[in-house]
Amino acid sequence: MADVQMPVPKVVERAGGEANGWLMFLIGLALAVAGVLLFIFQNANGALLIIGIVLVVLAAIVLMGLTAVSPGRARVLQVLGRYSGTIRTNGLRWVNPISTRREVSTRIRNHETSVAKVNDADGNPIEIAAVVVWQVEDTAQATFEVDDFVEFVAIQTETAVRHIANSYPYDVHSEQDVLSLRDSTHEITEKLSAEIGARVQAAGVRVIESRITHLAYSPEIAQAMLRRQQAGAIVAARQQIVEGAVGMVELALERLSEHQVVDLDEERKATMVSNLMVVLCSDRDAQPVVNTGSLYQ
Repeated sequence: MADVQMPVPKVVERAGGEANGWLMFLIGLALAVAGVLLFIFQNANGALLIIGIVLVVLAAIVLMGLTAVSPGRARVLQVLGRYSGTIRTNGLRWVNPISTRREVSTRIRNHETSVAKVNDADGNPIEIAAVVVWQVEDTAQATFEVDDFVEFVAIQTETAVRHIANSYPYDVHSEQDVLSLRDSTHEITEKLSAEIGARVQAAGVRVIESRITHLAYSPEIAQAMLRRQQAGAIVAARQQIVEGAVGMVELALERLSEHQVVDLDEERKATMVSNLMVVLCSDRDAQPVVNTGSLYQ
């Protein structure tokens, strides 16, 4: 699997300047009250009127800096187009009043890809889908490095799923130590998570987990592949039956010879072995034939 090369991020998250919002709210409220009182009781005093107006304006500026930060969300701050930091502290906070505050969710999300039809490493058409659990780790990268980080994660996830499906066979029909999509679920899942994580790292996203949710042959070859799997299972079962039957025949001959139950020559041993193998390996009940004569007749 080729390494995924992503650009180095130009902006990384840092803490933004903030203050206790409730304290600043009280200060702004006090300024507003003082300004209104001076405006009411100025008694045609121009100086008091100007001071009252200034206090009201200052109160408005202070109150403009208040912002609420919900749990599981962050505020990305920009001042005159430049990134100035991120606020992650929950509750009522106070920031630079002229800053723009973009809300970014830092909650855990999941994305499930649609069922995609691709070819595996053997060229067989298969259907595959996966789900990825992810979370925004760097809000600055998620905001400024990509246009839409949610869409970016969706597209990169689908690309990684297709690449993984193209890199490994659906099933392995030999004893070779080769990873397959169907039999090596744990290893394939780890590789899928690693590739998705590498692809979305530039957007400040961390992949928590990924799983293949749908995996099947395409309908046009499903029946043929099912017959091949059934044939492979039958061959494997027959091989195990034959190995067991040979062991039972060897044990029978050893016990007969050890306890001297009967003295068998080579021809009688061959006949006994043939009969036992037929009885043990047949998939139907054996029909015994009673020989009333001699073995050599």
